[in-house]
Amino acid sequence: MTLILRPNLRLVGDVGGTNVRFALVDLASAEPRLVDPRGFLCADFPTLEAAIERYLAERPQATRPDSAVIAVAGPVTDGAANLTNGRWEMSEAALLKRGFASARLINDYCALALAVRRLSPADLGVIGPDHPADAGSVAIVGAGTGLGVGALIRDGDSEAVAVTEGGHIAFAPGDDTEAEILHHLAGRYGRVSLERILSGPGLVNLRWALGRIRGVETPPLEPPQIVERAGAGGDPLCAETLARFCEIYGAACGDFALSFGATGGVYLGGGIPPRILDALRAGGFRARFEAKGRFKPYTARINTQVILYPYAALLGASAARMDTPAASAAAL
Repeated sequence: MTLILRPNLRLVGDVGGTNVRFALVDLASAEPRLVDPRGFLCADFPTLEAAIERYLAERPQATRPDSAVIAVAGPVTDGAANLTNGRWEMSEAALLKRGFASARLINDYCALALAVRRLSPADLGVIGPDHPADAGSVAIVGAGTGLGVGALIRDGDSEAVAVTEGGHIAFAPGDDTEAEILHHLAGRYGRVSLERILSGPGLVNLRWALGRIRGVETPPLEPPQIVERAGAGGDPLCAETLARFCEIYGAACGDFALSFGATGGVYLGGGIPPRILDALRAGGFRARFEAKGRFKPYTARINTQVILYPYAALLGASAARMDTPAASAAAL
């Protein structure tokens, strides 16, 4: 079957450390929307291109998208990227060789920043006060397989996306217990970044460190098990782990709100926040978010919301520009 390239059809993707998601977007529509979003496990495919071919093969149409924009969980340099917490090596050149007329890789938090204004209230879970919308800059801080950080910087009528590796800044303890957590994790890792705590593996690290502090045995548990046991009751260490996770998350988000001047709000991305929304709303997150000394009145006015829509990064990828030097076949 001959595949016909459609110039107004775009493949969008979101590659994380665990999952990869795809959808198609008809750019000719007045309001482009995602068509047939689907997710796969990265571990089931040797390469990004193999996962793309599986997705396209399952589509009923014999039409191939002309362009591709793929958001990836890692830095993009000269049109190429390696997953920070995965094994795929990806490049725009490899996508062009697979038949796309144009292709672009962007950081996943660039995609989330581009998606913010396209999210509806139903796509978000509010934590704490719900203040009137502010037209200022916004920050996105997402805990999942790793910790991603980005921002949409707004200055009047202009906007720019800040792509960062903020998840790898150093963890700053907020009290004596967190100083002990830092001590134990430093013995294991040397330098302790925020991602060592605010991620799926970070939940495991945090429980281990708290177990050492409390003198409690910590038989191995996966992150979902820690969250489940914390919610079910009967496991004080898991409950303390999740509560402390939310407090540290709130403190970090408050710091990023100050760093970016994010008066337009802080959005929590990644796979973990939607699963722990009740815990985030329990109070510790917001208390630490606002606890910025003389700047408490500043952070107290800033909204914090969890991105509940699982395909938000795909929305952002649908809005990405293609006019970059390495994004088209003509650049090869």
